[in-house]
Amino acid sequence: MDEEYEELTVAQLKDILRERGLPVSGKKAELIDRLAEDDGAPEPEPDYEEEVGDDDFDDDDDFFDDEWDDFHVARQKPVLDDSTISDIELLNAQKKKQPAFRRQEWFRYRRLSKTGWRKPKGMQSSQRVNRKYRSPMARVGYRKIASVRGLHPSGFEEVMVHKPADLDGIDPERQAVRIGSTVGNRKRAQIHDRADDLGLRVLNRRRFERRGDLQ
Repeated sequence: MDEEYEELTVAQLKDILRERGLPVSGKKAELIDRLAEDDGAPEPEPDYEEEVGDDDFDDDDDFFDDEWDDFHVARQKPVLDDSTISDIELLNAQKKKQPAFRRQEWFRYRRLSKTGWRKPKGMQSSQRVNRKYRSPMARVGYRKIASVRGLHPSGFEEVMVHKPADLDGIDPERQAVRIGSTVGNRKRAQIHDRADDLGLRVLNRRRFERRGDLQ
């Protein structure tokens, strides 16, 4: 078996180790020794515990309640007509064609490469006069389709809320909730619960530990 491992590359040996759940660090000789030790190890005996059938549980049994509390729930989708769906597809196509707008001198200074777009200024600015081999500027022609401008990528219209009372009157089929950044965990928990009762999607839902009266 060791001779077969010798013919394999390091990448192939690491793939085998990952499949077996073993560490992949070390040189090739160490990887081969690790695989050889795993081949010589005895297989674990199967656990013959008493199997539980479907008839052992009643329909109202809460055996799985604790296990499925955090089960993934599919996010709400907006109810869109055909024209809006086609406009969103056109918007996504326009975004793919749009170049990355870089700030002037972004390649020269690292701090400028991390900032957003700024209009170039200066009489001698090569980017401002649109010379060759310069990054493109943001212009009117890059503007997207107006019918779906400002929508969330999922197709929802975002509604900013800061308290549970702001959720009243929101249409769950067209609008989604975005909680303000200044809202604390106490009020955020109330908004989460209220939104779940109304069937509203929270775009920036945050996980936090509920303690005390937040439960």
